[in-house]
Amino acid sequence: MNQMSKQVFAAGSALDLRSGSIPSAAPSEAATAALCISTIDEAVENLRRLSGATPSSPSADRSKQTAQIAASAAAGTARAAIVQAPLPQMTVVPEASNAEAAPPAAVAQSPAAARAAEAPVQPPIEARAAPELPPELPKEKTELKSSPTMPFGKTIEGERGPISETDRRLRTGGGGNGKDSDPGGGGGGGGGSGGGFHKRSEPVNFAASLSRGMAAVRRNMIVVMMFTIAINVLLLAIPLYLFQISDRVLTSRSIDTLVMLSIAVLGAVLLQAFMDTIRRFILMRTAVELEVQLGAPILSAAARASLHGSGKDYQTLQDLQLLRGFLTSGTLIAFLDAPLMPFFVVVVYFVHPHLGIIIMTCCAVLFIIAYLNQKFTARQFAESNGYLSRANFHLDSMSRNSQIINAMAMIPEAVKMWGRETAGSLKSQVEAQDRNIIFSGISKACRMITQITLLGWGAHLSLSGELTGGMVIASSIISGRALAPIEGAIEGWHQFNRSASAYGRIKSLLLNSPLNFPRLRLPNPEGRLDVERILFVPPPQKKVILNGISFSLKKGESLAVIGNSGSGKTTLGKMLVGSIVPTSGNVRLDLMDLRNWDQRQFGESIGYLPQDVQLFPGTIKANICRMRDDIEDHQIYEAAVLADVHELIASFPQGYETVVAADGAPLSGGQKQRIALARAFFGNPKFVVLDEPNSNLDTQGEAALARALIHAKKQGITTVTITQRPALLQCVDKILVLKEGTVAMFGERIEVLQALSKSNGNGGQQAPRIQG
Repeated sequence: MNQMSKQVFAAGSALDLRSGSIPSAAPSEAATAALCISTIDEAVENLRRLSGATPSSPSADRSKQTAQIAASAAAGTARAAIVQAPLPQMTVVPEASNAEAAPPAAVAQSPAAARAAEAPVQPPIEARAAPELPPELPKEKTELKSSPTMPFGKTIEGERGPISETDRRLRTGGGGNGKDSDPGGGGGGGGGSGGGFHKRSEPVNFAASLSRGMAAVRRNMIVVMMFTIAINVLLLAIPLYLFQISDRVLTSRSIDTLVMLSIAVLGAVLLQAFMDTIRRFILMRTAVELEVQLGAPILSAAARASLHGSGKDYQTLQDLQLLRGFLTSGTLIAFLDAPLMPFFVVVVYFVHPHLGIIIMTCCAVLFIIAYLNQKFTARQFAESNGYLSRANFHLDSMSRNSQIINAMAMIPEAVKMWGRETAGSLKSQVEAQDRNIIFSGISKACRMITQITLLGWGAHLSLSGELTGGMVIASSIISGRALAPIEGAIEGWHQFNRSASAYGRIKSLLLNSPLNFPRLRLPNPEGRLDVERILFVPPPQKKVILNGISFSLKKGESLAVIGNSGSGKTTLGKMLVGSIVPTSGNVRLDLMDLRNWDQRQFGESIGYLPQDVQLFPGTIKANICRMRDDIEDHQIYEAAVLADVHELIASFPQGYETVVAADGAPLSGGQKQRIALARAFFGNPKFVVLDEPNSNLDTQGEAALARALIHAKKQGITTVTITQRPALLQCVDKILVLKEGTVAMFGERIEVLQALSKSNGNGGQQAPRIQG
């Protein structure tokens, strides 16, 4: 081992060439370099021979491997040092003739050095600085890439298993420092001048989702209708059975005929029951498939539509459940049986035309009753649905503000608000149901009168010898089956009406969603912000909240927005992240209006901390990564470090796996705010809006927030901070002062602070506007 150490030391000593110089006495630079390289090669060869002669043992093998690695590394580094080392100043001597050229001094050379000396003399190497080494990669993921000239490379992920093939031509870059000519540059976070393009999944098409859902319903309804036809045909088995018994069995007194007829009818009844069961199974699965097809699109469209409303669009999910309930109800069965009503009317007509005319007259009367029922109950049912929707909205509001309601003893008032809407719904519903019950009773009376008329007139025809008693009984049963679908439709008209309205709301929500319109795939934003004369008047009010707001921020600049309560600060913050659309004017990120960005790409490229901090039920890790499951742990850690919240999370017993309830428990208000701050900085955003980020923070939390803003500044993140506390004003570049929805001051931090100081010193007079 001593000899091995000496060889390693000898090889390593050659590294002194990086700081040393090549002897000026050497006749040529190539010969001198060859001499140095040959010395290194001899040291390496001796070291390898010596390590090969080491006795075989585990420790010896490890020592041998260590020595070989050290030798190879030393040799490679030394060769690089020779090439990169600056050469001493040498006097240029004119070339002499071959006869006058003195031979170089004799130097003992190894065979390797001799071969190197025979190589043609290269031109002098210009002195150049050593290249800047890239930053050290994380230990858990180290990529060793092949030469850039290779079309395909292999990526080795340290401590993660086998080699995975990677197409270098499809890479979007790493750290965001690529150039325009490099297709891989700037893809890491959009920070490079080239900027990788956002890769998006399949475009959103809610119309296609609605079409697929309804296509599944229609496809299954065709099968259900085939079963319905077969079931209705089998329903004739019992009337025919009674007809045969009364006209044949009772007259012939044949036991064999009775047994055969009974077996046939029993088989028909069992087959009918089996097919009806299959029909209901198909309808139930149709309802489930419809919810599977439309559930996610409805929720996505409702979430987008809630930006411009009060959140009532989320109740469209209840409309989907209502539609699902209709698909499995008896009302739908009645509507499916209704088209087969003419079949039974024709059967009765063939028994005797008089009986057919009676049943057709009753059908016409029932249709008139159904029309009147729809006309006199539609308005009341619509009012009931409106009241019920508002009552459910109040109920959702109570569930979100349960702590405030209990703490301030507001339960009676909250219940009164809910009860007011519920009472209106019940009143309209009772009025509509009363009318529906009246028309339903009239329809039942008509059906019973029709059957009595059929029996009476049939008996008259039987006495005259035109019909038999069995035919009269069978006609009465068939007529009841013909009139049953109309009666069932009248009874279930309210459910049908609600389901039709629910489908209309679902269709309107999906087809009119702005997510249906795909946007151009733009490069990832860099953080430039331009606000151009925005005006905001929230409907249906006429009060102007923001009026003529204009300012610009360059990439990496930070802005503080201050002003009195009600000046429009929070509204401006929501508008900067696209939560509110201005009535007029434009908000642009990297010169593109926010409405023209792809929604997914825009959301992943920005961060937002709202004034009212809300966390999702789940772990802290899930909340920081925005509930995504396609990210790596180091991204969560980086966001926590950037927000200076890692120490806080580490103090919890479960760390990042701490479970947060819907109300944020067990976190305090300040802890929730700091976790939400990390969520805002997750994913390396280029533009972040913080609305009152220190409203719940203590002194330690404010210090951590200030450090987070400094970190964001160093990483080139454009930040807009809405605050009332002067502590954060020292961390920004510019200040915007809002007063009654207009810009009172805007400029560099020092200039605005000086103007505010002068304004306060002049008795509170407004200072002139400062343009930065």
